[in-house]
Amino acid sequence: MANVVLATDGSVYSDAAAEWLAKGRLFREDLHVHVVHCMPDVSAEVKSYIGKGDLEAWHTEESARVMKSVIDILQNAGVPTVWQGLVGFAPERIVAYARSINALAIVMGAHGRGAFLDAIVGSVASRVIAHTPCPVVLVKPEARPA
Repeated sequence: MANVVLATDGSVYSDAAAEWLAKGRLFREDLHVHVVHCMPDVSAEVKSYIGKGDLEAWHTEESARVMKSVIDILQNAGVPTVWQGLVGFAPERIVAYARSINALAIVMGAHGRGAFLDAIVGSVASRVIAHTPCPVVLVKPEARPA
């Protein structure tokens, strides 16, 4: 079975990537999609006020909420899925996860803000592309969301 990582941020762009995968446009039938969502870690100061268990529960609940739409899209299409919430710097964590499962590719929704804005605010996709050993597929929605 081929492992593919679908990194989601809960946006319509991520939904478009899930729909693209569900249609089987690129990969073979024995595809296994690993849906991941990464949240930044909280500061040590915040950690001093919140118990470790409560913080882990919050990360888990928030990631599950964000991943729900892409998981629903994939499962409704019969695509085998697993999901994992990650914590840390998103590009690093996504690449590390892809390496850990020997991913065939990483699929991400493309916001398409443009090179200038990405240079100022940064782009998770561009950082993933720069550091991953596997191909990265960027999927744009067919119609621009309002």
